[in-house]
Amino acid sequence: MDESQRREAGMSIRRTVLGDGHVDRAIAATTPLTAEFQDLITRYAWGEIWTRPGLDLRSRRILVIGTMVALGRWEELRMHVRAAVEEGGVTADEVKEIILQQTIYCGVPAGHHALAELSAVLAEHGPLD
Repeated sequence: MDESQRREAGMSIRRTVLGDGHVDRAIAATTPLTAEFQDLITRYAWGEIWTRPGLDLRSRRILVIGTMVALGRWEELRMHVRAAVEEGGVTADEVKEIILQQTIYCGVPAGHHALAELSAVLAEHGPLD
């Protein structure tokens, strides 16, 4: 796969995972300073990794949510929770289970904060199930 094909595949899977609205907003917000970063994540995070056949999208979503809890990347957690529930067939109860699992391995403060983030997503968008 050449870089153009990787970029195209990356954009397609990025739209599938995050939704057109989110991707369109990210593209519209791209500046000369962030353009290379956007290209990098589209080609490699989305075009190289998310398109691999070894895991389905649901499994990848679950891994990303757990990783964002572990790293305390709350804005990314909200984005991926919203996308997983709206676009990916993951229920709010399943996200709660991911958070409970991560609480044991990442600590109570991380789990507590992650539940607050889940609650904020649900309050913003209403019940997502």
